[in-house]
Amino acid sequence: MVLLTGDTHRNFKHIAELCLKYSFKKSDVLVILGDVAINYFGDPEDKKVKTLLNTLDITILSIYGNHEMRPEYIPTYNEIEWKGGIVFSESKFPNLVFAKDGEIYELAGKRCIAIGGAYSVDKNFRIVNDWGWWPYEQPSDEIKKHVEANLDSVNWNVDVVLSHTCPFKYIPHERLIPNIDPKRIDNGTEKWLDTIEERLTYKHWYCGHFHCSKVVNNENSSIRFMYEDFIELGM
Repeated sequence: MVLLTGDTHRNFKHIAELCLKYSFKKSDVLVILGDVAINYFGDPEDKKVKTLLNTLDITILSIYGNHEMRPEYIPTYNEIEWKGGIVFSESKFPNLVFAKDGEIYELAGKRCIAIGGAYSVDKNFRIVNDWGWWPYEQPSDEIKKHVEANLDSVNWNVDVVLSHTCPFKYIPHERLIPNIDPKRIDNGTEKWLDTIEERLTYKHWYCGHFHCSKVVNNENSSIRFMYEDFIELGM
């Protein structure tokens, strides 16, 4: 079984309750669509959270968000093969893996591409208050080339997109913070995802970031925004 949920921001109560309610196995997968925040402080508190999560009877695949460090910049992570693609994994926490942007995984018989990252509207607040913020939160040109090259290899045809943010045209404006000047928001990632979505043949696109549950149906596909809800992959 492959399940999906939205941003956790280090709050895993609903995930723990789900695992207590159902008899999962380590072969079952829960995809968190960014901002899992288990790599936020870079201190022993992060390890405590990961130790607890690693005891759950499920494997967690995290998409990179914008409220956490990229695992490729953390020395304890290594690249390993997983479900047909590459993930970042720590030997102490084998059931917690991070997707590598642009990698394509076979999950529940579906071809799924992972695309993480987004702009932080609270960037200045976090910097002023000495909270965690990292300049690599949005995908670099190198990451974008990797995404596009892997899509070339499958003729721009996948079953599922797993991203943190969404294409620009689908931004849920009702969820934007009203007091922030839109001109100050860098939508570069969303506009790039627009170009991806326009070329791509897909069935389901799942994303988080906006802390809402919403579905936008297209002619042959759908984009689903997720937050604290759970659904099965392909729904």
